[in-house]
Amino acid sequence: MSTPRDASGPDTPPSRTAPTDPVPDRPAPPFHGRRIRAAIVGTGGIARGCHLPAFTALAAEGETEVVAAVDIDADAVKAFCAEAGIPHAYTDLDRMLAEVRPDVVAVCTPPTLHREQTVAALRAGAWVWCEKPPVPTLADFDAVEAEEGTDGGPYASIVFQHRFGSGSRHARRLIAERALGRPLVAHCQTTWYRDTAYYAVPWRGRWATEGGGPAMGHGIHQMDLLLDLLGPWSEVRAMAGRLVHDVETEDVTTALVRFENGAMATVVNSVLSPDEVSRIRIDCERATVELTHLYGHGNDNWRITPAPDVAEADAAAWRDFGADVPSSHLAQLRELVASMRAGERPRASGADGRTSLELITAIYKSAFTDTTVRAGEIGPGDPYYTALHGGAPGWAPATGTAETSEEIPA
Repeated sequence: MSTPRDASGPDTPPSRTAPTDPVPDRPAPPFHGRRIRAAIVGTGGIARGCHLPAFTALAAEGETEVVAAVDIDADAVKAFCAEAGIPHAYTDLDRMLAEVRPDVVAVCTPPTLHREQTVAALRAGAWVWCEKPPVPTLADFDAVEAEEGTDGGPYASIVFQHRFGSGSRHARRLIAERALGRPLVAHCQTTWYRDTAYYAVPWRGRWATEGGGPAMGHGIHQMDLLLDLLGPWSEVRAMAGRLVHDVETEDVTTALVRFENGAMATVVNSVLSPDEVSRIRIDCERATVELTHLYGHGNDNWRITPAPDVAEADAAAWRDFGADVPSSHLAQLRELVASMRAGERPRASGADGRTSLELITAIYKSAFTDTTVRAGEIGPGDPYYTALHGGAPGWAPATGTAETSEEIPA
């Protein structure tokens, strides 16, 4: 991607410490003996509030250093770098990648830019940590995955921080090991509230620029966590509506989802709900696991209710989540850095990162076509593979609507 160049970029490439190998006959692990060098693309709220603090925390532990930032707004990126002590500010992503050669790039721009910027970083040899939604379509996701390395990286991981932390890790283990018996019934709820002022921002509520409605932009975190806990889904039946807001996308979706393990779930995504909550509930044979929060969770947000015949000792063990590690960008970044150092594909990348986008695409297709959609059926040649609205009458942008992202700030 090319944007106007910023003279504040370095004149010569910074030096990179060559890894040393304590065992002469064995290749050194990736990034051995040095900090992982990071660049942040997009200097808006998500970069300032989540990505930069996560990198800063790991920098204090000797793991990372942020060496550059990129934004199309020269004043904004210079201010961002000055405040954070980042040495190199750029308005041109390609130039930054060529001159700074970062190890990992955090993509904090709107979804319509993610494919282009992620591919550029991968081609430059950098790993990528990309904000959700990952990309607007499955076609875009597959194009990104095709640019990944085949043996040891670089890989592109999606920010799905709700998967990470002690609570989700403990619940995932209990369900995977069938300690609670078979999962049977689930509910996934992202019921938030967005008023007319929210949609007065020109790029919101449009397929081309926001990527989708609450199913894509809001509920994706809880649906991704549900899939991480329950495993692959097999079929979905959905409805969508515009009940309040005058937008291209929906403002509410409901869906029934069947999983490969036989469990059945209801999924609700809404921006019409004054009593805001994010919730996942999974009823298993021996206990109910429930998470209730809003934008992030710790151990206290989880509750396990055993069936009447469960021994107290078993229930007590299930309720022991261990040391509290809240869900956060930091928790995910810590694991990503470990994967980079091991040369292993990180969680929330590749097929593992694609699964929630496939479910969201299927929800839209089911809702707009009034059909049941099965996992794996949306591929090249299907209109929903290249556009979440699928060209559906009443949902696709009106003829002549500009499908551009020019008015989206980085």
